[in-house]
Formats: sequence, C-alpha cells, structure tokens
Amino acid sequence: MVSFFSLPAFSQKTTSRPPNIILILVDDMGVGDVGCYGGKVAPTPNIDRFAMEGTRFTQYYSGSPICSPSRVALTTGMTPARWNITSYLSNKKHNRTCEMADFLDPSAPSVARALRQNGYRTAHFGKWHMGGGRDVTEAPGIPEYGFDEYSSTYESPDPDPLLTATNWIWSKEDSIKRWNRTAYFVDKTLEFLAKNREGASYINLWPDDVHTPWIPDAETIDVHPRDSQKLPSLEKVLVELDTQIGRLMAGIKALGLDENTLVIFTSDNGPLPAFGDRRTVGLRGTKLSLYEGGIRMPFIVRYPGKVPAGRVNEQDVMVAMDLMPTFCKITNSPVPSSERLDGIDVSDAWFGKKFARKQPIFWEYGRNHESFVYPPDAEDVSPNLAMRLGAWKLTINDDGTDAQLFDIKKDAPEMRNVATQNPKIVQEMSQQLLAWRKSLPSLTNRAQ
Repeated sequence: MVSFFSLPAFSQKTTSRPPNIILILVDDMGVGDVGCYGGKVAPTPNIDRFAMEGTRFTQYYSGSPICSPSRVALTTGMTPARWNITSYLSNKKHNRTCEMADFLDPSAPSVARALRQNGYRTAHFGKWHMGGGRDVTEAPGIPEYGFDEYSSTYESPDPDPLLTATNWIWSKEDSIKRWNRTAYFVDKTLEFLAKNREGASYINLWPDDVHTPWIPDAETIDVHPRDSQKLPSLEKVLVELDTQIGRLMAGIKALGLDENTLVIFTSDNGPLPAFGDRRTVGLRGTKLSLYEGGIRMPFIVRYPGKVPAGRVNEQDVMVAMDLMPTFCKITNSPVPSSERLDGIDVSDAWFGKKFARKQPIFWEYGRNHESFVYPPDAEDVSPNLAMRLGAWKLTINDDGTDAQLFDIKKDAPEMRNVATQNPKIVQEMSQQLLAWRKSLPSLTNRAQ
C-alpha cells in the first residue's frame, strides 16, 4: 500500500489519451457539510480548494434519497427502479418484503465495464451496498461489474478482511480502524494510479464516511452509541475526510497526473441526522426524503484546462444517471446499448458551454409501505414519487394522492406548495410521473 508521503515525484505528464477519472462518493453528506456550499459544521479547506480549482454545481441530484438505489443510478446510468432496487438492500426477507432484488443484476450497464472496454483499468475502493452481505451469499463479485481491483466493506460480496473482523459494518477489532478507513481507501487509490500511470484509470473512491456511527478516534470507540451521533463526533470525522481529500489531490499532483485527471466530488444522498437543517443549509428534508435536502447534493467537477476553475453553476440541472453517458462521451467510449439509459450527456455543462436540460427527471423511493424508512421529523416525510422539469418540482404518491408542486428556482426550501394555484401544471406533470411509475418493472419481470 502506498502512502502519499512515500510517493516519488514525477514530472507532469502531457498526453493525448483519455483522462483518468476518479468518482468520489461520500456517504450521507449534506450540502451543509461543505464550507463552499455555506456549511458551518466544520472547516473543509481542502474540499473548498478543490471547488475553487474546478466548477461547483448547485442543482445536482442523487438518484435516490437512500444508499443502494443511489449507487445503482451512478453505476448504470439508469433509474434504479428499473433494476428493482428502490430502498436499501439488506437481508433476503427485507429485500423480498420491499419487492426488491437481492443485488444489482450484473447484466446491467456499468460505467467501469464501458470504460474498461475502451482500454481503462478500473478499481472500486470503498462502500458497495449494491448486493452482498448478511444472508445474501450468492451476490456476484465486484469484478463482474467491470472492476479490475477492489477493496470494500461489509455490505458487499467481497469484504476486505482488514475492514471486517466481524460480520458487521464495523468492529473495534478491525485491523484498519473505523477512523482510518478513508485514508486506507485514498492510499489504495494512489497505489492504483501509480501502478497504471502509463494508461488510463477509472476509480470509484466511495468512503463510508460521513455515515454514522461517527467514530473519529480510539477514545470514542467505547462510548455510548448515542454519543457516536452527536455533532462533535461528526465534526472530527468531517475534518478527517477533508484532510484525506487534500492527501488525494496532493498525491495525484506528485504522480504527475494532475493535468489529465478528472475528479468528481459528490454524495449518495442527504444527511441523517441533519441537526435541524444545519446540514442541508435550509433545504427541507433529509436522507429518506424526496424533498431537496434528501436528494440535492454537493457536486464539484475538477479537470485542469477543461473544466473552468473558480466557477459556480447555479442553473444547470443534473442527476446521478447522467454520469454514465457523460463519462462515455468524455472518454470516447461506446455507450452501452443493451438497455436504454435514463441519463444524458452533460459534458457541455461541465466544460462551461451552453447547456439546457429538456428531459424531466423522475424519482421513486420505495415500492410499498414496507419499503420506507421514514425521516424522524414528520415535515421531512415526502410522497414516494418526484419529478423535476425546468423550475417545477412535483411530489406525489403512486396512488395519485398528496400532489405537491414547488417552484424550485424561487423556493428551494420547498416551503410554498403552489399546487392549487397551478392545476394545469400539476395535472400534466402528474400524468407524466404516474405513467413513468407504471412503466417500471416489477420484481417478477426480472427474475434472478
């Protein structure tokens, strides 16, 4: 394993080959966890510097307000419900009760597989949570999704033994302690880049920070479980995450790969607990909610010389499913044709060119009432379907009840439901959204 401080210095490589791509997916991070988005939880100077060296987007959405489907959206470029994953994956009984598959079908499109077919070396370091763990022992291995190397945690088919001394998410007996996991995954990333320096690399860097429990040091390991969800513990974990992002970027530069490496920084879904709206900077909702606080994420793109530096893009709407076609366009890789992708190429927006999204975005959270894990605050509990079209956002239940309409450009915190003032817009959007929901497969249509 390479440590940044032992990396040899290389001169900057100038090459015409496609860029390295590193997708940093933080776990349960809200926009209010990052200083450059107005967050005040803890200082994040390295992430803020990263944003100043690239473009920061303010209207990017995850594919779901909960982990498993949000990761499927990024991996496949498709609405996760198309693969029967609409809530978090757990044991087989839970998955079947929620009308879900036990794991992502390996025949689904995969970013890593698409890029590997174009000569990329691929790696996944961090949380997986797209199948495996608990009693799901037959989940496909991570290489079946197109990855050459990997190191993952408990909720995966191939947990790293250094991270999983026991059959659970973490343990005080783990060789790599909870508070050192992000550093471990950053070291794995730098090692992979160093080994493949002459070629192109695609890397998922998916730490399980800043998901609870927050165990920032050895002194916290034996505290009462409630103390691992208090703000001071989050502050320390967030500071360590920021430090490791700084190590990563310094390591890329030391390898001479900075000018030809595209790095994306985002989160899988909103925060929980959110400490009021402190971690969502005023947006309504948290993880487990289709209101903005549950699905509007920090999103920063850095690619020297290609992506404008120091820019804030407040107008372009993007979603996790867009990353697959965008990566394929940037790397000149064929877009998988076996399935119709739901995302679109948004590279023009990344590169500072004119871009206007015309396609609606749709979300489903949970296939039935058993699928829902509800936010602790009643005002954050949203209907289970949502749609964004232009400035309008509609939320509605799949039985057509509780339609709520918001003008997101004027009311990002979703405090003013204007459905009664705009009945025609509600009718048109409801028809589209409910027809989309009806078109989704049931579990019996995709037998495993």
